[in-house]
Amino acid sequence: MSDYIYMLENHLSADQNRVVQEVQAAAGQANVNVFLTGGAMRDMLAGFRIRDLDFVVEGPALKVAKAVSDRAGATITSSDDNRKSAELLFPSGVTAQIAMSRQEKYARSGGKPQVSPATIQEDLRGRDFTCNAVALSLNRASRGLLLDPMNGLADIDRRELRSVSAYGFYDDPSRLLRLIRLRVRLGFTLEARTEMQVSNAREAEVEKLIPPRVFAEEMRRIAAEDAPSEIIKGLDDVGVLKLFLPALAGAKLNLAGLAKFEKLAHLLPDEARTRAARLGPFLWVLTEKLTAKEKQALIKSVELPKADADAFQKLEVRAKKLETALRSARIRKPSQVYQIVTPAAPDEMLLVLYRSALKPVQERLRSYFQKYLPAVQEITPEEFAAIEVKPGTPKYQKARDQFVANRLDRRPPKKPADEGEEIAPAPVVQEPMLARRK
Repeated sequence: MSDYIYMLENHLSADQNRVVQEVQAAAGQANVNVFLTGGAMRDMLAGFRIRDLDFVVEGPALKVAKAVSDRAGATITSSDDNRKSAELLFPSGVTAQIAMSRQEKYARSGGKPQVSPATIQEDLRGRDFTCNAVALSLNRASRGLLLDPMNGLADIDRRELRSVSAYGFYDDPSRLLRLIRLRVRLGFTLEARTEMQVSNAREAEVEKLIPPRVFAEEMRRIAAEDAPSEIIKGLDDVGVLKLFLPALAGAKLNLAGLAKFEKLAHLLPDEARTRAARLGPFLWVLTEKLTAKEKQALIKSVELPKADADAFQKLEVRAKKLETALRSARIRKPSQVYQIVTPAAPDEMLLVLYRSALKPVQERLRSYFQKYLPAVQEITPEEFAAIEVKPGTPKYQKARDQFVANRLDRRPPKKPADEGEEIAPAPVVQEPMLARRK
């Protein structure tokens, strides 16, 4: 086994490994070469967790994506007929992109590229940064072979961002947005010549040629990052933010709110589903200080898709329902909190954590993530197997829910005091003067 295949399998989750196998099998049946590329390879080689899987196919990528969808029950969430690429969401929550190995030529800066099929080597030489221009062969004859025509591995070792082409930012100005996001996420420095290229591109004001829809797509990616406040600040510092979101200026740029949001986001499980759900609350927090009219203007200016606009415009109403349920005085047991929160959407949970001023709501929601959810995850399959009701029957789910409730509600046994040792009385807590006056 190749060292890189071994490294890959150890970096991937069990669900991600299954997706790799499904894509390999579909490519094999189509008799085309397939490679793991882009962010997945960069993150593996840099020692980061792999979030998304990026596959490149030397051949009909959309056909392979359809075959993978049929084989694995994945949903094709979006596709690009020009670049022949498709985004897939698997039932396990794993996300992946399958794209045709291609060359892109730009007639004008920021224009729509002319796309043509190419070899994997040509594809890698046409990418944005060298750290994204590394591929791993998943083909039977060359499985585990590392392809690195731009010496990206050395740049990853140096923790340095280097542009593949001297004209990269002119051809595709949206790479300026990606550069800021990657610098924050990876913590890499900018290579000297690339820094000069950025300066020249900024002097030519190529950022004004970035299509609004591309900026909207970048916002979706920023929402899923660990430090969105730093990325937004970076966009504001270089003057890009005001091009697309002029209302977010001065005191209306809610950086403090975004910093709070990103800390709360870490309470939720780090899964593809929960990261994708951050978009709604991220936009809600980002636009918190704007008027309703300014928010509508923002949606229009960046050509925000209706689904994304609804994700934050309708979020507050949904979140209030969760908040109302959690504030109920009838809640007496952990299992009741678990039953309320478990079916709720992650974006609702995040917004309630961010904006609710009710102490019981905050305590119950935090306890769910810090105590109740881990306690349920610790229940072993053997313990569930001990449930007397047969799995698959109508009564099984009810019995399973009751088993979980009993586990959450049981009290830990009290430690007996040592013989002759007196148990200290609980300290008397004095109420604040203001509270007694009330």
